[in-house]
Amino acid sequence: GALLAGACSPASVLNAMAPRDGVREASGLAYGAGDRHGIDVYAPDGAEQAPVVVFLYGGSWVGGDRGMYRFLGASLAAAGVVCMVPDYRVWPEVGFPSFVQDAAQAVAWARCNAAAHGGAADRLVLMGHSAGAHIATLLALDDDYLAAEGLRPATAVRGVVGLAGPYDFLPLRSPTLRAI
Repeated sequence: GALLAGACSPASVLNAMAPRDGVREASGLAYGAGDRHGIDVYAPDGAEQAPVVVFLYGGSWVGGDRGMYRFLGASLAAAGVVCMVPDYRVWPEVGFPSFVQDAAQAVAWARCNAAAHGGAADRLVLMGHSAGAHIATLLALDDDYLAAEGLRPATAVRGVVGLAGPYDFLPLRSPTLRAI
């Protein structure tokens, strides 16, 4: 029962239907040390100087997994975009701002490795959903995170796409969010 339900989750169905032709995939690359510092790359075959999207998934800062987003990475690659999907540490292993710092490290890795996957480092856009949109927006608007990786948002990031992101937490009433 549970195994079958997991195999039929919306993400599994979308991942199974995502394009494979014309898409190169590199899974489980490391952008840093540790289990939650892996990154998957989806690139169009023969890409040169393609735009790059670093996608940060949501999960309320407590969960998520880059493997759930093959459908997104492969679909963007089929449309001519190099897509990189990193994991990042979550609560309770870490709290704020560690997951933002992890994402900054992933962005630095993406810029350094974009050309190896057919992407243009100077055409990098951040994209995130929910908690990932919050993280992406912080990277773009608060210079400190990318500066710690030797980058400036004004030159390192061309744009941000935030999907259903939480941007205002005040008044902060949730005990879980206070802890995070």
